[in-house]
Amino acid sequence: MKCSLFFLLSVVLVLSGCSTPGKPTPGDPRYSPVMPVSPAPSSKAVGSIYASGAGISLWEDKRARRIGDIITVYLDEKTISSKSNKTDIKKEDKLDMSVNSLMGVEPSFHLPGISDKRFTLSSDTENNRDFTGDAGSDQSNRLLGQISVTVADVLANGVMVVRGEKWMTLSQGDEFIRLEGLLRPSDISPDNTVESSRMADARITYSATGALADAQEQGWVSRVFTSPWWPF
Repeated sequence: MKCSLFFLLSVVLVLSGCSTPGKPTPGDPRYSPVMPVSPAPSSKAVGSIYASGAGISLWEDKRARRIGDIITVYLDEKTISSKSNKTDIKKEDKLDMSVNSLMGVEPSFHLPGISDKRFTLSSDTENNRDFTGDAGSDQSNRLLGQISVTVADVLANGVMVVRGEKWMTLSQGDEFIRLEGLLRPSDISPDNTVESSRMADARITYSATGALADAQEQGWVSRVFTSPWWPF
């Protein structure tokens, strides 16, 4: 029974260490651009140089507002976190109880065959406890760059759902940036750009694949010993 339990635990640890999420690849349907629906050409002859849906306004705002429009997002993300904690606990206990007389008689006893020493009811104890804990954490991240995304949907209140990705193939693998979130039309600049800090519910992913990315990952044996299933 013990051997079977140990074997089952070993199998669970190995499987948990080997299981890794699928690596991202270009062309993920979630980040694919949404193509706008082209309006059907009018079949009626209007008898004029103007045709419905084909006009160009010289004063039209060029900022994105429709599904399929492109927006350039400037990435400027910076996070800094710092935390420290210190605990100091000290406690001292001292007990001194002297019993010199009990009903006029000094109480004492001895243990025959064990010790010839006579013991009394007097006692003297002293306890000292001291604990000191100190912990600290500092972390900072910075991401700079730019990515052009497309409008995937326009909500009823005018807020736009944007998403997109950029892949760069290098000599040692691929690097990619994925971005999705919500944008207000009023936050878009006249040159059709916006800062990433203006996005709501933003999901920004910057990672890589290839030899350099694989070299930074733990092997499956190391993941076994660092997994939550490892009991030690």
